[in-house]
Formats: sequence, C-alpha cells, structure tokens
Amino acid sequence: MGLHDGHRQRKKQRFLQHGLDSFADHEVLELVLFYAIPRRDTNETAHHLLRRFGSLNAVLNAPVEELQKVEGVGESAALLLHLLPAVMNRAQRNETGDVILNSVDSAGAYFQKLLRGERREVLYQVCLDAKGKVLAHKRLSSGTVAMAPVNVREVVENALYTDASSVLLAHNHPSGIALPSEDDRQITMQIRQALATMGITLADHIIVADNDFVSMAASGMLL
Repeated sequence: MGLHDGHRQRKKQRFLQHGLDSFADHEVLELVLFYAIPRRDTNETAHHLLRRFGSLNAVLNAPVEELQKVEGVGESAALLLHLLPAVMNRAQRNETGDVILNSVDSAGAYFQKLLRGERREVLYQVCLDAKGKVLAHKRLSSGTVAMAPVNVREVVENALYTDASSVLLAHNHPSGIALPSEDDRQITMQIRQALATMGITLADHIIVADNDFVSMAASGMLL
C-alpha cells in the first residue's frame, strides 16, 4: 500500500469511527470523490469545488455541467455529487408516508424544499387526490436561468394517468424574485384551461425564489 492508498484508508477509517462531524467540508468532498476518482488527489479537487461554488450545499446542488467545469471533475465525479442530494430527497419522501398539500403554506414549503439549490429554472407538477394527498410529482422540464419550457399536453396526460382531482405547478426564479412574469401568467392560464376540459382543477402555481414564494392562487391570478 502506497502513501496515496494509505491516506485514503485512514480517511475511511476516521469516518467509520467518528462520522462526518469530525470532517471539514473539503474533507467530506474529498472522501466522496474517492469513489469517482480512483487515482488522483481528491483533496485538491475538493478545494477547487468549494472555491467555485462557495459551500458544500452549493456543490451538491450544482448542475452536472457546471461541476464538470471544475478542474479535476469528470463526468463520473459530477454525476456522483449530483446524485447524493437526489437520493436523500427520494429517501425522505419515501419515509414520510402520505403528503397532504391542502393549503398555500403547505404547498409553498413543499416546493421550497424541492427547488432548493436549483441554479436553473425548473418546473414541477404535483398531482393530488380530492383530499390534497400527493399522488405523484414530476419534474417537467429544466431550462436556462431565464426559462423552463412547458408542454401543456404532458401536464394533462400526467394528471389523467394518476387520476388526479387537482394539480399544483411550481417553478423557481433563479434571479431571486418570486413574482410571476407575464409568460408565467399566460402559460398558467393555458394549462388551467386544458386541465379544466378534463374536469381537473389547477389548484395553484407557486413561484419560488431563495427563501420566498408567491402563490398565484392566493394572489388572485387564477380567477
């Protein structure tokens, strides 16, 4: 075992004995990257990542293509880093049982968590039963910083497939301003009308920005 392998083994043993609380943020990234970068010093790469994105949370929520711009980060490492929060979110959803979104506050909190850390505009659809229980949620699209494309037909098909009584839409504004744009209003009304022809209600469209959100329903924009 060489010095390089010995260093990695010591880090792994330290984690097994003391957990991540004994690690600095760059050491956490260094440890994770062991499993995607087998023959390079991942400590330096970890520092590059933190300098580029500013924090561990920002690294783990960065788009794959942005991660790959960092020196030492290839496709496998970028995918691994991007996968970690997605797996955690999936596990948490599976453990929470039925999720009820029957108020503006509950829906806003749900989408704030779902969209946290996204650097591009991302659109989600959630299908609900008559009591507001989440039947399914789907990431419809992700676009540039300015816009995520919308397929109205796909929204309707998702609702029909789950036998939804109502639908929630949500997307983020990476600019940091949660107010809906004119384009947001127009596409929302198109989707509302398309769903209505199938007897399905568009309950709300929520726009998330940083730690804020705006409900189009509560703002009187879905009347």
